[in-house]
Amino acid sequence: MSRLSKKQPSVCTAAPLTDSNVSQKLAVLHQILTSCLGPSGRLKQIHNDVGGHVLTTSTSSVLLKAVQLSHPVPKLLAAAVLNHTSRFGDCGLFAGVLCSALLVEARRLMVEPPAVATVYRQLLGLCTTYLTQEDCSCKVRVEFSSSRDLLTLTRSVLTSKPACMLTQVEAEHIVLQVVQAFLLTVPSSTTDVERLGADLRVALFSTSLAGDLAEEGDGSLEVHGETIVEEAVLQQLLELGEQLVTDGVRLLACQKVVHPVLRHMLRGRGLVVAERLGLALMEPFVQMTGMEKAEPAVLTSLSSAQPVATFQVAVPFSCYGCVGTLGVHRCGSRELLHLLPAGDPAVCTLVLCHRSETSLDELKVTCQTAEQVLRQTLKEPSALLGGGCTESHLASYIRHKSKTVVTQATSDLGCSRSDYLLAAEGFCHSLEATARALESDTTVSLMDLCHAHRWPTSAAPPPGVSWAELVGSCGCGLISGQSNMEWTPLGTGHEPFPPAPLINTASQPHVLDSFPAKLNALQVAVETANLILDLKYIIQDKNELFSSCQSGV
Repeated sequence: MSRLSKKQPSVCTAAPLTDSNVSQKLAVLHQILTSCLGPSGRLKQIHNDVGGHVLTTSTSSVLLKAVQLSHPVPKLLAAAVLNHTSRFGDCGLFAGVLCSALLVEARRLMVEPPAVATVYRQLLGLCTTYLTQEDCSCKVRVEFSSSRDLLTLTRSVLTSKPACMLTQVEAEHIVLQVVQAFLLTVPSSTTDVERLGADLRVALFSTSLAGDLAEEGDGSLEVHGETIVEEAVLQQLLELGEQLVTDGVRLLACQKVVHPVLRHMLRGRGLVVAERLGLALMEPFVQMTGMEKAEPAVLTSLSSAQPVATFQVAVPFSCYGCVGTLGVHRCGSRELLHLLPAGDPAVCTLVLCHRSETSLDELKVTCQTAEQVLRQTLKEPSALLGGGCTESHLASYIRHKSKTVVTQATSDLGCSRSDYLLAAEGFCHSLEATARALESDTTVSLMDLCHAHRWPTSAAPPPGVSWAELVGSCGCGLISGQSNMEWTPLGTGHEPFPPAPLINTASQPHVLDSFPAKLNALQVAVETANLILDLKYIIQDKNELFSSCQSGV
């Protein structure tokens, strides 16, 4: 018996940021993301009300996919962060924390939200211009003549995820393995590899070989008399198998499922059958195979194989790939098929293990993030100072710069001088709040009044003791404390000043952040905050769980 319920009217919320319910939800999300940031971040455990799997993580891409958000505004923020992490991997928490901090500051200011968004947009332009300059004082050049910077970037990613549960020795070992695996994927030359004779031939299918005609789309299948369709499809699969055997294929790999009869037939003829590869493994598999462009026993050139998308036609010889050797490795109850490439393709396999499934899941995500960071560094060989130093330095730069351009900016933006300065101060407070989120329960953050770096310290000095006797080095490790330096608690009032560049320093930073990832995260955070600030109405359909947002003009 069906149950009928009265249709609920849609709910329209005007000026959502002034709604206490929306503000409370944003504050909770801000607190969750802030408490996850950095090596001292708190782990989050997520499970549903009826039990089941418990997820433990502090990674934004994992956390935001698992958390069920009920309101459109937090959903919009989470979607922006997830889109960023899908492209860049790193700095998702930075984007989420900064975006929510900008919204908190905007609500605190006595300025209209559209005016705040206009100022935020202009300040983002100042940040982007400064960070992309060659003489930016919080940016360093990544040198590929040594592995030092690559190790520092990888170490910064790995040690920022406490759910990996690694000792210092284990973390250093994983860092070395990740960097080594990455370097092995960088080709030493761009010329084709030439090889005499055959290797082990491979056939790769992206379609199901279980006989599912629904996946084949357009095509023809001839049947005679009262032939059963299933039997005709199986006969086609077996004919395909005979072709593979005749062509000398030694390994059949399929993204989906292989029919058990075909699988039994091929294994009986000496072929290795690997099925259910999944979409994620297809591209790595293609990269490590080589395609023979001529008959065996002659000089051939190797390139990537071509996945076959149908079983209803003969496989072209040009679609076959090659691997050097293959073997089966047993790890406990699992059997792993180990493929060694033919020639020297840019592929490397990294096998991870851990003491628990929870930590292993977090470690796999973290290593994938580190690989993305290293790959982006090839395109843009720059990095930003980590440990909160970029955020505090940028806040100091913007606070000083906004004072010098206030007259021109207010004329261009059409806002009052007081509104511009208030919004600029809120922008700087948000950057400083993001840097302070790296604090642990036993540390506080200082900022030096020369270079504007963040300095973690245990507590305020007792009477008669200077800050210089308590601080060791700044958050990125580039500067050591000196008796002639002055500090102030980060986020407190001080006279604006232009951060001084470091000149002729021989020290190296201990913490680095990906430049492309952090720059994009900064842009995503500010643009998403501006989008939310521009919202005029939120319309929620309570029946279809659908909502729409309308911005003001």
